[in-house]
Amino acid sequence: MSQSNRADVAVIGGGIVGLAFAGEAARRGRSVVLFDRTPTPQGASVRNFGMVWPIGQVPGPDYARALKSRQRWLELGEKAGLWVRPCGSLHLAREEDEDAVVREFATKAPALGVACEYLSAAEALRRFPALNPDGLRGVLYSPTELVVNPPAAIAQVQSYLGSLGVTLRLGTAVTAVEMPRVRTAAGEVWHADRVFVCSGADFETLFPEMYATSGLRRCKLQMMKTGPQPDGFRIGPHLAGGLTLCHYQSFEVCETLPALKARVAATLPDYVRYGIHVMAAQNDRGEVVIGDSHEYDEAISPFDKTEIDELILSYLRRLVRLPDWGIAARWHGVYAKHPTQTFVTAEPQPACHIISSPGGAGMTLSFGIAAEWWEEHDR
Repeated sequence: MSQSNRADVAVIGGGIVGLAFAGEAARRGRSVVLFDRTPTPQGASVRNFGMVWPIGQVPGPDYARALKSRQRWLELGEKAGLWVRPCGSLHLAREEDEDAVVREFATKAPALGVACEYLSAAEALRRFPALNPDGLRGVLYSPTELVVNPPAAIAQVQSYLGSLGVTLRLGTAVTAVEMPRVRTAAGEVWHADRVFVCSGADFETLFPEMYATSGLRRCKLQMMKTGPQPDGFRIGPHLAGGLTLCHYQSFEVCETLPALKARVAATLPDYVRYGIHVMAAQNDRGEVVIGDSHEYDEAISPFDKTEIDELILSYLRRLVRLPDWGIAARWHGVYAKHPTQTFVTAEPQPACHIISSPGGAGMTLSFGIAAEWWEEHDR
């Protein structure tokens, strides 16, 4: 084995989870090799809103991880030159039960350590004129959210890690780990003291027996985006509505939430059936990124459903007024998600760690998860 095939840490997977663990190792002076099976980013880490979304995380450890991730993203904006924009978020309440939930959450938030405030409809429209005023009752505003452009951000973070000395083996599939050896499809053998397997929704290539018993599920989401909005139009913060209040566990602290969920189940069955909760973000190009849906396991199909896109767009029109609603691109992503755990870890071999993706919150939690792991183990 040549000396060139030696690293302190090997990371398998060049998406956001793998980048986070590689970056934290490099920060601590470790030599790192990063493998990804594709030469350019193609997985779930580039098929999302680009939202860093603390408000959706359960108060406590997950919210703290989200704030740590937020800090890392802002640092990367300065050091790696990638576009990161503090924008905050709005949950728009158009029904009485939605308004009750956002009011209650805003009241409880200080004790939970969550930064947010309730805005009246008049105040929200004054501050954020892109909102649709029809039927608006009130808004939950959070200042902590960020936006990045995922395809550009992931590629730039990979490149930045390379500039720090991380060895990038992009377009190189790892086919076996036999600690301390890592073997690739190209016949390379690397020796590493510690290995992180961050392979997202690939449950078959490495340690399939662990994934089969982990409880992890695959989740498919459908998304789309407009072209650049004309004349520099900006929507302002990330946008969400009552469906999102039902989706994120952070709002489970609200006693008013069950009534909202019951009304949604009774009146919006198609949204419930497809796991749709509607959100929008705007990237550096002025494109509005729109989604999303949640279909699991055997319901996942390579063919997308026009009905889902139409439901999403119909709901979003109630929340915001865009100058141009023309859809420039449509796509879907697939990620790993556990029914009850934020993320899953396992150690199938000594010093080989599987780190699952944090179920649709990778951009929000991965840097915080990685920092927490290294703080606990690098002693």
